[in-house]
Amino acid sequence: MSVVIAGAGIGGLTAALSLHAAGIEATVVESAREIRPLGVGINLLPHAVRELTELGLGDGLADLGVATAENVYADRHGRRIFSEPRGMAQGYRWPQYSIHRGELQLLLLAAVRERLGPGAVRTGARVTGFAHDPEDADGVRVRGLDRATGTVEHQDAEALIGADGLHSAVRAELHPDDGPLLWSGIRMWRGTARAAPFLTGRSMAIVSDGDAELIAYPIGRDRINWVCLVRVAEPGPLTGDAGWNRAGRVADVLPYYRDWALGWLDVPALLAGSGEILEYPMVDRDPLPSWGRGRVTLLGDAAHPMYPVGANGASQAVVDARVLAYELSAPDGLRSGPARYEAARRAATAAVVRANRAMHRDGGRGPRELARITDTYRRATGSEVETLNTRPSLTRR
Repeated sequence: MSVVIAGAGIGGLTAALSLHAAGIEATVVESAREIRPLGVGINLLPHAVRELTELGLGDGLADLGVATAENVYADRHGRRIFSEPRGMAQGYRWPQYSIHRGELQLLLLAAVRERLGPGAVRTGARVTGFAHDPEDADGVRVRGLDRATGTVEHQDAEALIGADGLHSAVRAELHPDDGPLLWSGIRMWRGTARAAPFLTGRSMAIVSDGDAELIAYPIGRDRINWVCLVRVAEPGPLTGDAGWNRAGRVADVLPYYRDWALGWLDVPALLAGSGEILEYPMVDRDPLPSWGRGRVTLLGDAAHPMYPVGANGASQAVVDARVLAYELSAPDGLRSGPARYEAARRAATAAVVRANRAMHRDGGRGPRELARITDTYRRATGSEVETLNTRPSLTRR
């Protein structure tokens, strides 16, 4: 059994590792000519850390990430409004990690090349489409482009997984009438800076003041990751680009935060002391009525782009990958596995998309209201402590 995975992001690489662990051959096709540690910080919630730990990456995560101990909600003067424990302090059997996205990607990439072989990830090639008859037992013909030569290539596979992100070519082939991305009206700037630890040293701060919000947390090696969210327009379809790696300017974001004085964190200095800054709109899509067709399906942002307010995007991609491998490794995996995978994950991830929207819209900022919002979010996304701690493993024994 061989599977082609479009995209060597967190979801695609986790899918390759998960399929390999289940005894399924996989090849990852990545558009970038070189996979470098791009991006800034992200969070891995306990449900994702559990899956990566079961893949043997627990020590690597602990070496790279910071085990988040608490979320602290505050106003722009640094006054604490509400706080809650996170990860193991909250009762989970697995930590929550704040980690540099690119460093996590390289950890996964090294594991894929070590376990599947150095040729398991092909860079500089982009999946552009496919031909597939769901009734055809011979599988999928994957169409690709060699970026160095411009040559159009074809590869036969027994299944195709579109893990090729927000602008997925596989999704476009499956859903040609998908429509534009949906913009929240929020412009986001993200960056990292070397700065002294704040609060416990393992705290995530969520600070809000009207139309401006700041999220900050440590990601190891004396670095603080920050995200600034500023409302600049009304919600609606996105008319421009939504690339995740567009360079931003500190001069554009600093005026919104120039007079913030938290006391325990110098926000203007944090922003001004950053190196590369990324800027992009906060977007998502309405959940799809179906993901795939036959032996072709979607994973991660290609399937369910979501607002980052729940710190759940990468975590949901990891869980996607594990459930996919679990279903494909069943005796009738290729014929029925993709449909079972979609049945298990489509409604679950749609609930996360909706919960992220609700969390973003909810203006309640008192301690009781924040407690209600966070509790509701855990229930809506299936991430309650007891649910995760007692759920059976996704590794077939």
